[in-house]
Formats: sequence, C-alpha cells, structure tokens
Amino acid sequence: MNTQPLINIYKINLKVKKHERVLIFTDTIRADEVLPENEIKRRETLKEIAKHLEKIGKNFAKKIIYAEYPSLGSHGTEPPEQLWRLAFGNKAIDSLKKTNLFEKLLSKNISKKELFQARQIIRQFCSEAVNAVIAIANFSTSHTNFRDFLTKLCGARYASMPLFDPSMLDGAMCADWIKLNKRGIAIKKLLDSISKLYLETPNGTEIVLFKGKRKVHIDSGILSRKGSFGNLPAGEVFFAPLEGSAEGKLVIEWAPTRKLNLPLILNVKQGKVVSIEGNEPYKRELEEKLNKVENKNIAELGIGINDRASKPDNILESEKILGTVHIALGDNSSFGGKIRTPFHQDFIFFNPTLYTIDEKGQKIKILEKGKFLV
Repeated sequence: MNTQPLINIYKINLKVKKHERVLIFTDTIRADEVLPENEIKRRETLKEIAKHLEKIGKNFAKKIIYAEYPSLGSHGTEPPEQLWRLAFGNKAIDSLKKTNLFEKLLSKNISKKELFQARQIIRQFCSEAVNAVIAIANFSTSHTNFRDFLTKLCGARYASMPLFDPSMLDGAMCADWIKLNKRGIAIKKLLDSISKLYLETPNGTEIVLFKGKRKVHIDSGILSRKGSFGNLPAGEVFFAPLEGSAEGKLVIEWAPTRKLNLPLILNVKQGKVVSIEGNEPYKRELEEKLNKVENKNIAELGIGINDRASKPDNILESEKILGTVHIALGDNSSFGGKIRTPFHQDFIFFNPTLYTIDEKGQKIKILEKGKFLV
C-alpha cells in the first residue's frame, strides 16, 4: 500500500496541527448486503486504510478518534447517533434529543424553524467538536446535516472519501494539489460570469441548466482553511442549478461502479427526472431509489479537473477525470441548493461539450468533446 498519499492527507490536504482532534470513520458490510467478490474485497480494504490513517494520525494530532458503523445503504443518509456523539460531544446530542430535534435531523424531515433551533444548540457546543474529519465510509456523508453542522457551524475541516478504491493511492490521490487548485480557480472564474449552460454528449445527452447567481465551488483537495470540505481524491468545480430549471435528457452509460450493458435515458422536465427509458437492469434499482424520495431533481453540475484521475467505474474518481462532466440527482442543500433529501447520486458524462450562448447568439464553449477551450 502506498502510504504517502495518506500521510499527505494530514500534511497537505487537511494540514492537521498537533493540538487538534481528528475523527476517522468507516462503514462495514451489513449481513443483508449481497455483493460480488471484488466489491467485498474493496469494501473490506476501506477498514484497512482507515486503520492505517488512524496509526499515521498519531504522529500529527493530539487525539485520533476512530469509529465504524454498519453501512447505511445509500449516499446522503445521516450517520448514526454514535458518530454524532463522537463528533460533537455528548452534551450537544443530549440537548438535541431533549428538544426532540435529533430524530428529525437524522430523517431530514425537519422544518426550517426546527433546523434553525438545532443549529443554535450545536453552536453552543462547538468547542467540544472535532477539528478535522476523514470520512472513508463507502456511502457518502457529504450531503448530510452531520457534515454541514461540522463544517459550517463548528469550522471543522472535512475530507470525504466515499467509494474509495485502493488503486487511487497510486493514481488520483497523487495529484499535484496546488496546480489542481489553480486550474479550478480559472474555471470557477468563468462559470461565475455565466447564468445558463448547455450540455451535449456524443451519445445523445442534451440538457440546458440555469445557474443564475448560485455560488460555484472548487473541490481541489486543499482543505486547510477553517470549515473546508471536499472529496479525496479531489478535482472538480461544481454548483447547484436553479431548481425547476433543467430541461432535456441525460443518456447515462455508467452506474456508480460499473458500465451499463445498455444506456438509460433520463427525461428531465422542469428540473426533475420524469421518466427513465431503457432495458438495463440498473433502471429498476435507480427507480426504486428515486421512488423512496420526494425530490427527483437535478441537484448538481460538476466539471472534472484532476489529470491523475482515470478510473471510469468508480464515481468518486470518474467525476474528477479531467474534461468530464457529472450531473447529480437529489440533495443539494449543503452547497447552495434548496433540496434536502436523504439521497444524492452522481452520473458521469464523457467527451462532453459544455457551452453558453452570449447576447449575440454566439456559442462560448468551455469544453468541446472533453477538451477545455478556456
């Protein structure tokens, strides 16, 4: 195992200081999960990597807190109470439970007023919260109240590593994070001046999305500032499109961890997936997930900027591949959107053409068949 990228998480990505408390957690395979052999091996390796991170961390931080919990089964689901207590302290969680807000936070079935109250409670105990988090759980905690409270309220730095594969330690995790950050800044600057984007791909994807004045974010792997949050491996520029604005169709050829036998077509109207066409078995799985949530909205558009990323069969890495575009469904409340739901799923698009149209009707291209024109 190449441990240098793991050391760099402490030294470069999070810049952990000697006096700090770091939380490392992973999720374990549940008894009811039916997985192929290779997936079992990858998932079991996550625990090995997490244990390596725990051992390495003792050279960098005052306190390393390690935790495991049974997998949650989907991205964007709130982690269990055990993890909240380790991250925020018992007093904070006991106070949330006394006001009957904790269960509502976990289910994400919480009103704006109640969410405000929960935030006020957490703020009182931020001094007891951890300073940094390395989340190497298979299912992402990025789009959760848990992560949102830690970074935005308590100022913790948060490295999210869902679907992590050991091969990334010799590939995408070896990126030059400083150069990658400069690339991201240049693309963000351009997107900041655009309000409407068109995406087309050779396989038939055609969709228009409105950014409006939504904030554009850079996930560059540099997570040293207070409240920083991003994926590792990193490498994307992204934003939450205006709800109800997207129109068109998405032709997906990749599920999160495999190439589909046949493409699926997601028809999008008024910002939501209204139907799925195709005979690929993944159609049923995706429909089941979407039917469990109220919002089937287009949640995110992101552009990959990591020149060391290459794996197409792992969405954590594939969405970072230089010159790709990914679009997500579900929750976007943690990065500028209005949708709060226990679901967030990205889909990758290769060889994309991404452009806007200026006042004179001229196309201004950002990407043409996967090549940057800026």
